[in-house]
Amino acid sequence: MQSNGDRIRVIIAKVGLDGHDRGVKIVARTLRDAGMDVIYTGLHRTPEEVVDAAVQEDVDVIGVSILSGAHMTVFPRILDALKAKKADDILVVGGGVIPDDECDALRKLGVKEVLLQDTPPAEIVAMIKRVVAERGAR
Repeated sequence: MQSNGDRIRVIIAKVGLDGHDRGVKIVARTLRDAGMDVIYTGLHRTPEEVVDAAVQEDVDVIGVSILSGAHMTVFPRILDALKAKKADDILVVGGGVIPDDECDALRKLGVKEVLLQDTPPAEIVAMIKRVVAERGAR
C-alpha cells in the first residue's frame, strides 16, 4: 500500500536541455491508463525542481526520461536532492537512451530501475508496480 491510498503516484520528468517529449507523454498516458496518478513536469526542468515537485505531490516514484546523454549527471543530482530533503523513500527510475554499462552504474548509485527506449508500455507499468511493491509502505 502506498502512503496515499491504493493508487501509485508518479511524477514524470524531462530534465535539462532534452527537448523531445513524445515518448514521455506516451509513458505518462500509459501509467495513467493503468490506474496511476501521474504528474508530468514538462520540459527543461532542473533536478531540484523535479524533487521539489515530487515532495510537494507526495509521489511514490520519480520517472526521468533522458535522451540527451546527461544521465550520469542528472540522476546523482536527483538522488542527492532527495536525500537532502529526507525524501529518499521516493523511488527513482529512468528511461531513454542510456548505454548498458551506464544502466548498471546508475543502479549502483541508487536508481531503482532503468529501462531503454524500446521497452513495451506493459513492461513499464509492471516495473513501476513491482518497485513500489518491493519498497512497501512508506
